[in-house]
Amino acid sequence: MPREEPARIARELASHGYTADREAITLLAGAENPEAALVTAVEATPDDELKLSGADVRAALDRGERGGRAGAGAAAGDGTESSGGSPESDPSVSTGTPPGERDTDGGRAAVETEGSGPGGPRRLSVDNDMTGRSTGTGEYDDFVTTFRDRYERLAGQLKGRVTHRSADALAASPGGGDAAMVGMVDDVSSTTSGHWIVDLEDTTGVFPCLVIKDRPVAGVVEELLHDEVVAVEGSLSDDGSILFVDDIHFPNVPRTFEPSTADRPVQAALVSDVHVGSQEFMADAWERFADWLHSDAAERVEYLLIAGDMVEGVGVYPGQDEELDVVDIFEQYEAFSERLKSVPGDMEVVMIPGNHDAVRLAEPQPGFDEELREIMSAHDARIVSNPAVVTVEGVSVLMYHGVSLDEVIAELPEEKASYDDPQKAMYQLLKKRHVAPQFGGHTRIAPEDRDYLVVDEVPDVFHTGHVHKLGWGKYRNVLAVNSGCWQAQTDFQRSVNIDPDAGFAPVLDLDTLELTVYEFT
Repeated sequence: MPREEPARIARELASHGYTADREAITLLAGAENPEAALVTAVEATPDDELKLSGADVRAALDRGERGGRAGAGAAAGDGTESSGGSPESDPSVSTGTPPGERDTDGGRAAVETEGSGPGGPRRLSVDNDMTGRSTGTGEYDDFVTTFRDRYERLAGQLKGRVTHRSADALAASPGGGDAAMVGMVDDVSSTTSGHWIVDLEDTTGVFPCLVIKDRPVAGVVEELLHDEVVAVEGSLSDDGSILFVDDIHFPNVPRTFEPSTADRPVQAALVSDVHVGSQEFMADAWERFADWLHSDAAERVEYLLIAGDMVEGVGVYPGQDEELDVVDIFEQYEAFSERLKSVPGDMEVVMIPGNHDAVRLAEPQPGFDEELREIMSAHDARIVSNPAVVTVEGVSVLMYHGVSLDEVIAELPEEKASYDDPQKAMYQLLKKRHVAPQFGGHTRIAPEDRDYLVVDEVPDVFHTGHVHKLGWGKYRNVLAVNSGCWQAQTDFQRSVNIDPDAGFAPVLDLDTLELTVYEFT
């Protein structure tokens, strides 16, 4: 076995609050599938037992093999279609990933389901789902934990690019010479001469960085948002009180990034913002879309990914009650579930919540509670948190509803982010490697034990909604898609000059990552 495998197993056990004796770790590390073996062993361990013995592991793996779970060999699923069963036994029904299935950095380990589609075996897994994992109480220390986690993870992506020093080390420097720092944007202000001062904060303090207005890097300042993590390079003033900036680095997508593709011809439909319950919900367009999914033309569409706002909700904006067709929130979800039944029954459906849905507004948003899951039981839809990473046939799709797009568009120049080209605002989030970098503005952020909004791994596809505009494009080989909506213009939207792109369904070829947009209005 690789030398690092036992150490990795021990670290993962420790991350869940468990220890294990040497024999237990050796058995887990030597299993044919250590990840599945670890999950099986942890799930079989009593809640009050915090140390795994070799006997515990052997017994758990024996039970797993007798039960068909192949604890040392196979991923979840048995190669058959994943339908029916209870939430406890059926991985296609999301109740949140169990404690034994976190990855080593505290994220959610992917839970894979397999079924058989018309063109071959289906593969779908979910990562970064925080449903059932909320730890925040809203106390000050919770926010400190979240932002420290953000800083450490994004700084880790940047520190290899610059010879950085901490804020206190720069402050203690005698001055002069080259210097660099990795920090979180604490403030951006302009001087009377038109230059820019960017205050960067790390875990040791805050240090001022001066961007001269006539330098090429000055144009980058207008892209900065509060609380994002960047690296700066330049030189210290002679007295060591300020850093003159020559360059600014974002975590960004590597220029060498190459996306993964499926190994068979299969497609996924990407939609969002259905808004069932609104008087302006386009029921006829949705039914035409559903009918098309039953046609030969859509034979290869095996997945439906819905990026939030399944229903119109209640009390979301002033005067909304006057624009509702269904006034009860539970009846709205019942009506949505009926619309979902129009979709082919063998289609794999994944949904995340949005700001109109009946979950907390603060991000990350957990998936729906059990009462709503029971209402939306059609297709055994996988209901996960906002955001989440859904890997379909080997293609990773970062699904995020997109509330922060409003803030990015409001803060940045129009040529870099606008409602007419929502994909440009998405490029900025990819560049910052965070889906909601700015705190304290329009986007509400909930403190958790880790920042679930950080983009640790570059996705192959970035899918959002929220702004009701259709747009797509590629940023450093990542396909960004904002999928429009299924709601005609409301009076409220008219009052704020929102002209929605409604009734469109982008369909992604997973084997080529080519996108085709179909209109059903």
